[in-house]
Amino acid sequence: MIKGYFGKRGELFFKLDLLAANGVIVTVDALLDTGFIDWLTINTFDAESLGWSLLKRERRLANQGKTTFNIYTGVIIFDAEDFNIPVITSENTNEIVMGLPWLENRWLFVDRKAGILKLGNDLDVVKVG
Repeated sequence: MIKGYFGKRGELFFKLDLLAANGVIVTVDALLDTGFIDWLTINTFDAESLGWSLLKRERRLANQGKTTFNIYTGVIIFDAEDFNIPVITSENTNEIVMGLPWLENRWLFVDRKAGILKLGNDLDVVKVG
C-alpha cells in the first residue's frame, strides 16, 4: 500500500518510480485520473531520456482531435513491485498521469476531509491513519 496526497484543488497524486534503461530510478509525482483508460502518460522527451523502447505510433482521439501518440515500454516501480507497461507519450503532455488500469486489482481509499489517500492491493488500505 502507498499513501498519496491531495493537490491544491483536491487532485489525487501518488509517487511513482520510473526505471530508466540504465538502472537509474527517477521518482515522480503522478496524477491519478480515473477517466484516463491507459496505464500511464508522460512527455515523449521524458520517455526517451529514460531510454525506454518505442513500441509503436498510434492515432487516437484526444481533446484536440485525432493525434498521433508514441507508445513506449516502460518499467514502473509501484508499491515495491515492478510493472512493465505500455506508456502513452506526446510532446504536448505536461503531467504524468496514472490511469484506470491501476485500479483493476487495487483498493483506492479516499477521505479528503481527513486528508487520507491510499492505494494498495490488500484490505489494509481501508484502515484509517
